[in-house]
Amino acid sequence: MAIIKGFIFDLDGVLVDTAKYHYQAWRRMANNLGFDFSEKDNEQLKGVGRRDSIEKILSWGNLTLSEEEKERLMHQKNEWYQVLIKTMNAESTLPGVREFLEGARNASLSLALASSSKNALHILELTALAGYFATVVDGNQITNSKPDPEIFRTAAERLDLEPGELVVFEDAKAGVEAALAGGFRIVGIGNKKSLPEAELVFKGLGETSPAEVINRLNF
Repeated sequence: MAIIKGFIFDLDGVLVDTAKYHYQAWRRMANNLGFDFSEKDNEQLKGVGRRDSIEKILSWGNLTLSEEEKERLMHQKNEWYQVLIKTMNAESTLPGVREFLEGARNASLSLALASSSKNALHILELTALAGYFATVVDGNQITNSKPDPEIFRTAAERLDLEPGELVVFEDAKAGVEAALAGGFRIVGIGNKKSLPEAELVFKGLGETSPAEVINRLNF
């Protein structure tokens, strides 16, 4: 078994809670188109890129739109989302996140962020988390969304590490599937019922430490 040398983190639901802002913006779009969807439906969008998200939402409303109209709606949704996240700051991280990242950095682990969000860098700046990561891969830099492992493989290449030397932290089923498909170790953030394929599951990073994660994965 390879020695664990680094961690790769998803953003939404792992480090910060921006899912609520995505939901509000996507739901506003759907309402303007004459239909609605629930927070439970929104769970299906976790870890999914903007393009795949709008396709899924439009299918819920039984709507078929032109590519031009989809592009317009994605742009509009992102503008609404940008307004919502302006309220975020250094206190907007999930419980225990900063302590976990500090511990990982002090343990000389290589750290990367891999998020389908095209706003990832902006959110890292708003929340004062950017300095923890050696590299950031976001939705602007990849072709294939999770569950394709492209985003994690790109992060691994930039860290100059093999997938088996890296632990991915994910809160979405699509992200867990992407990590497994790429040959990475995988820790779920959420509940075991929703993420049954993850090797370990914690409700949040505040429930564990880098040392505990590595020790339990190596056991």
